[in-house]
Amino acid sequence: MQLLVEVPGNLPDAAHCTPQQFIKEAKLAMAIKLFEMKRLSSGMAATLIGISRVEFLGELHRYGVPIVDLDHNELSQDLINA
Repeated sequence: MQLLVEVPGNLPDAAHCTPQQFIKEAKLAMAIKLFEMKRLSSGMAATLIGISRVEFLGELHRYGVPIVDLDHNELSQDLINA
């Protein structure tokens, strides 16, 4: 499946990158947002953009997204089950 997005031709220049860098960054941002929204696992998000899961997890800090996002109750339950 393909997703086509129209963007102004000057957008990569405005973002201070090449068109190829802009495409890579846009795909990464989409994958990270879907991961953050819990719509994709880290493995599926990595597959979406063609990198390893470890590489994907390493990119999360640039966007301020935690690798593990558990609320207090989930964390407590995990500690009980450990």
